[in-house]
Amino acid sequence: MRAVSTFLSSSTGAKPESTVSLESICFSPNQPRRYFDASKMAQLVASVKEHGIIEPLLVRPLPDNKYELVAGERRYRAAKEVGLDVVPIVIRELNDEEALQLALVENLQREDLNPVEETEGAIALLSMKLQLPVDEVPQLLHRLAKSSDNVVGSKEKIQIIESVFQVIGRMTWESFSTHRLPLLNLPLDVLEALREGRIAYTKARAIARLKDEEVRSKLLDEAVEESLSLNQIKDRAKELMPVSEETSPGQEPNLKQRFSKASSALKKSGAWRDSKKIKRIEKLIQQLEALAEE
Repeated sequence: MRAVSTFLSSSTGAKPESTVSLESICFSPNQPRRYFDASKMAQLVASVKEHGIIEPLLVRPLPDNKYELVAGERRYRAAKEVGLDVVPIVIRELNDEEALQLALVENLQREDLNPVEETEGAIALLSMKLQLPVDEVPQLLHRLAKSSDNVVGSKEKIQIIESVFQVIGRMTWESFSTHRLPLLNLPLDVLEALREGRIAYTKARAIARLKDEEVRSKLLDEAVEESLSLNQIKDRAKELMPVSEETSPGQEPNLKQRFSKASSALKKSGAWRDSKKIKRIEKLIQQLEALAEE
């Protein structure tokens, strides 16, 4: 937790550890974490029942003797589940930007966030640092990655962005733009499953290639319920995908696609009214039947 420790040591207005009632703690609307693994939560609840809250929650003070939770939501929820009235806390004087930054880094270093939460948290932090609306941050990153010369004040903006990713410590902003921003364009059903931790990012991308909503939803359910591997998902997606979607421009169709395409074209052709062509078709069908029997 090096980055967190460095950040905390530089924070001012720190108060010694104390205890407060759970009722006096509220959540931040910018909290980066949204979903919790049920099995891990059950383990933490069991630990809290036996040992109590060992590591204090990090909070910042609010008016009327209230506190906003900055880090430690899993511990908060476990304490509430067990029925604790009070919990240990460490109080820090933090502004909105510092609180979000610390919450994001703390969760990232614990590897508690899923890819969607990581992406949304980083965008929220960039939004604060750059003083831009959240929905404009991805657009700016795309423009900078494509050509920084076309963005006003690009040098200063890139310096701010790089400083954010140095604190996050997981990837460069270029890698984030290339591999993480596309997450937000996934179909909503796939994105929600990924957000809830029900499926891995690579599997979600494979399922998202299916354009038909009903077919995609069916494969998504199967992937989650049957714990399909990535290769199994790709194979099923290929079987379900229409030839027109499966073959990219300039890509040679494979034999299965060619057979399907030829069969479809033959059904629509006038070959069935030509006696000579019918004989040729009959011979081909016989050969195919023999091949299938082998």
